[in-house]
Amino acid sequence: MRYLILSDIHANITALDTVLAAAEGQWDAAVCLGDIVGYGPDPNEAVDRIRSLHCATIRGNHDKAIAGLDEAEDFNPVARTAVLWTREHLSNENLEYLAHLRAGPVFVDGFTIVHGSIRDEDEYVFVPPQAVDEMRIAPTPITFFGHTHRQGGFVQRGDSVGVISFDNFNIAPKNLIWTLNLEEGATYLLNPGSVGQPRDGDPRAAYALADLEQRTVEFWRVPYDIEAVQNRMLEALLPEALIMRLAYGR
Repeated sequence: MRYLILSDIHANITALDTVLAAAEGQWDAAVCLGDIVGYGPDPNEAVDRIRSLHCATIRGNHDKAIAGLDEAEDFNPVARTAVLWTREHLSNENLEYLAHLRAGPVFVDGFTIVHGSIRDEDEYVFVPPQAVDEMRIAPTPITFFGHTHRQGGFVQRGDSVGVISFDNFNIAPKNLIWTLNLEEGATYLLNPGSVGQPRDGDPRAAYALADLEQRTVEFWRVPYDIEAVQNRMLEALLPEALIMRLAYGR
């Protein structure tokens, strides 16, 4: 069984559809690690597309805030502006869908999915000490997480923790960045990256393909029409900072 791992779409239907086209025929089932909406100009389209995949989906912090389950008091002013805009533009049906998404952790076919961390769906996991704490309580050897918008992750072998990073691959011409061969006895905390708003210096849409029977996880990047998304954001009067950052992957 090959899984398409999606996260942090952030209402960017152009990026999502580009990922689905690039991955067509390469997966049997999909999972979504949350933040379907927020920031971007296409909230209904993004939710509709995820719903059409019939995939295991958990909520992200933006999904929760936009659905009215969280007042987003800890969001910065730009992010909060996007939350309020999205609330106004989502259909009632899609708001209801977001409100009923489960919080992680959720177990899927031998692996775990979370948005932020295993302990707290809103927590960012950026550095090894945080990852160690997570992997110590991980219910499965492999956990997929999102929230940071940074593709990569962490691996623990005994008392040693390694960082899986693709900083040197950001300008790679091929869409397949790297294939990770999963080791027996190791514990993994893996981030597929953000489909709709990467923040690791590579503006291309990010996703992963996982085959746990073959014990591989492939990390992918695919270019999409960023300018088209920026134009829709301009028309929607979304904050300029959100518009500009798409081009830089920051």
